[in-house]
Amino acid sequence: MMKANNVNRAARGLAHGAALAAGYGGLCLSVLITFEVIARKFFNFSLQGVDEIGGYVLAIGVAFSFAYALLQGAHTRVDVLLAKLPGILRGPLNASAALLLAIFAAFMLWRAVDTLLVSLEFQSRASTPLQTPLWIPQSLWVAGLTVFSLLAGLLALRAVFLLVTGDISRLNQEFDARSADDELDEARHDYASDTLQTPHRSSHS
Repeated sequence: MMKANNVNRAARGLAHGAALAAGYGGLCLSVLITFEVIARKFFNFSLQGVDEIGGYVLAIGVAFSFAYALLQGAHTRVDVLLAKLPGILRGPLNASAALLLAIFAAFMLWRAVDTLLVSLEFQSRASTPLQTPLWIPQSLWVAGLTVFSLLAGLLALRAVFLLVTGDISRLNQEFDARSADDELDEARHDYASDTLQTPHRSSHS
């Protein structure tokens, strides 16, 4: 159990790190686009391949964000009927949802790896001015999907374990779809945290 907890904790830390990497990638892209716009406007100068790089950053950033979204319960689930069911029925459905998501994540990873291997085999390059070797962005894309697939698999195993052991209340507590009230409580919590962290000006200043 201790070893499983360590693996789970490592996977969650990896997901947080991946989300931060995706965020910094988007920030760097914003700076690059800003420079491109200013250079075109005032200096009649344009960088080559900003659109291409933006596409890579978007695809890679999304892949690296999947795992963090999974931790936050941010993936879309249609729960109109689920919320009205008793806990004993929600448990198997929640476990099934976690298992199906893990299978889908593994399928995405499989197809991404296959695409990467084809690019390596044929030494494919982008048909753009940069002529980027496609294995470079595709490798980062695969890395992001690997983190997502790993975490989805661990959570699916956790859900199935709770279902088999009969701990339905814990299963529903950890894997129920987020309700509107949950999202509202989270927003209130974030607002309260931001308010406490923001320094207030003195009334005498």
